[in-house]
Amino acid sequence: MDVKGIFAALPWWVKWVAIPLIAIFVFGGLIANIVGFILGLLFKLLLFAALVGGLVYVVRKFTSSGT
Repeated sequence: MDVKGIFAALPWWVKWVAIPLIAIFVFGGLIANIVGFILGLLFKLLLFAALVGGLVYVVRKFTSSGT
């Protein structure tokens, strides 16, 4: 019996409620770690872009006023 046949014999609430809840329970920590890593990386990239932009602004401001 293949996987499609196994899932076809199950009620809808097992396929769409119970199995996703079990997956979240089992892999919830992994999912949270991956999402946290991605959000942390995006925050660091945004912070890096803001700092580089601020540095470029300050350097241009002082170098253009000096000449």
